[in-house]
Amino acid sequence: MRKYGLRNLQLIADKTNIPRPTVHARVSKLEKEGLLRTWIHPNYAKLGLVRGMAMLTTKPGRELLAPEALRVPGYWLRLIRCMGECNGYYSTHAIPLEKRWDFEQYLEKIVASGIASEYRLLWLEEARSPLPDFRYYDAKKKTWTFDWPGWLEALAAKPGQTRRKDPSVPGTFDKKDLIILKELVKDGRTKLTQLARLLDMTVPAVKYRFDNLARSGFIREYVIDMLPFAPEISDLYEMVLDFKSNEGLCHGEKIMSSLPMVMTLSRVEGTNSIAVRVYLPRTQMNNLLTMLSALSRIGVLTGFTYVLLDPMTIRTQTFSYEFYENSTGWQYDNLEYFEELRKVSSAFDKEDGMRVVFQTAPVPSFQ
Repeated sequence: MRKYGLRNLQLIADKTNIPRPTVHARVSKLEKEGLLRTWIHPNYAKLGLVRGMAMLTTKPGRELLAPEALRVPGYWLRLIRCMGECNGYYSTHAIPLEKRWDFEQYLEKIVASGIASEYRLLWLEEARSPLPDFRYYDAKKKTWTFDWPGWLEALAAKPGQTRRKDPSVPGTFDKKDLIILKELVKDGRTKLTQLARLLDMTVPAVKYRFDNLARSGFIREYVIDMLPFAPEISDLYEMVLDFKSNEGLCHGEKIMSSLPMVMTLSRVEGTNSIAVRVYLPRTQMNNLLTMLSALSRIGVLTGFTYVLLDPMTIRTQTFSYEFYENSTGWQYDNLEYFEELRKVSSAFDKEDGMRVVFQTAPVPSFQ
């Protein structure tokens, strides 16, 4: 599915020599049981957008206000409560390329408003979401092998020569193309008939647009989301690994993409660093830190940072297609956002804005 696309089950059946009804039945079963979710990574650069990762350290008592403040510009993708080197909120955003400085000004405004004490903003290149490497999985024992010595040796090996790929440039698209892409971000197996109804177009017309988007590189990657470890015993982290050289970064990215606990990798613009989202059994976290510490001692890494993400607080949305107009492009107005931030902050300080709500969730059993 990852190689040939998420919707063409006939092609997958042909390539794997598995009958199409069997492929369809197995995919449907996995989806119904919640074991398989699919979507796409769009090529944000071709859309004239750039992804930013912000970590906002909130002031005590202002934690509930922080996510509302981060949502004001509307270009957010993901909001998660985080703990560790940053106690506050982790967020990702897809900002119009020419408005990067404006967004940094907006984060400065959040700090000046007394919501946060500081922030860290990293501009990211396009993301990759590798599949778990099932070579490390024993199907009979139903257990994973964590080859920390082998992974350390592979990461410490001398990197070869690398060649940087040319960056993507904005392509030609309109709002209907954006709607198709945002629906595929929500569900990579969205049917053409559903898109046709949504856009009030014929199925052949939608297929033409879809094929053109795929051919032109607007669909960067098909993502197959599978949790390799039980949620009750695992944690979610965002790490930033700082490599000594660009060659080391390229080599490290290749090795990291094969590790079963790595969910997403994104290079940090203008640096030798990479942001890595890690999903790992709690009992293995110390081994991961031990490996990263060893890589720092031998000079492969110059440093690393990480935060723990609370999956109970995750809020997501697609890129903000609604702010795009065919005639004028992406709409972004900091003056409007500053005023809305003032209103949100003022409302929060009133009694209605200070309601305390506790989450309810089943308590995992460790017996």
